[in-house]
Amino acid sequence: MGISIRAYARHRGVSHVAVKKAIDTGRISPLSDGTIDPETADREWAQNTTTPRSKAATENAVKSPKPSPAVMRTQEPAEPFVGTPSTSTSLVQARTANEVVKAQTNKIRLAQLKGELVDRSQAVAHVFKLARAERDAWLNWPARVSSQMAAELGVDPHLMHVTLESVVRDHLKELGDIRLRID
Repeated sequence: MGISIRAYARHRGVSHVAVKKAIDTGRISPLSDGTIDPETADREWAQNTTTPRSKAATENAVKSPKPSPAVMRTQEPAEPFVGTPSTSTSLVQARTANEVVKAQTNKIRLAQLKGELVDRSQAVAHVFKLARAERDAWLNWPARVSSQMAAELGVDPHLMHVTLESVVRDHLKELGDIRLRID
């Protein structure tokens, strides 16, 4: 069993509101009964806080003696404990995640300045334009080659043209059924 929020605030030399805020933001974690283990909370406070709010608060936290076990047993929590979610992220983890995002953003900006990135909408438009040009070339191909093929094979040129055009359109239709997923 630990000490109450107010007792821990006196131990740290801060207000009980500051301790509650530290619990709510996940900088320190209370025990299951709502009390605070001062040694664990001091470690978490130091680990998850970059700079103390005031010099006096830091000196008081270092100089203040630990309450005796008898005092710890007689002190009751001033208010009912609400508790913090077990999935709360510590301040250090949140800051680390923020720095990772900043680094990734800077990496992307640098690649963009170097010209290594491609604009997605321009790339999609370019691919569409290339695919349309390929389709048009295939649609015009039977008209260009059907008469030469008919002469070499000795068949009716019109029949050759209609047959090639039908086969090419069927093939292009099969290719058009393929759906690309662009993430």
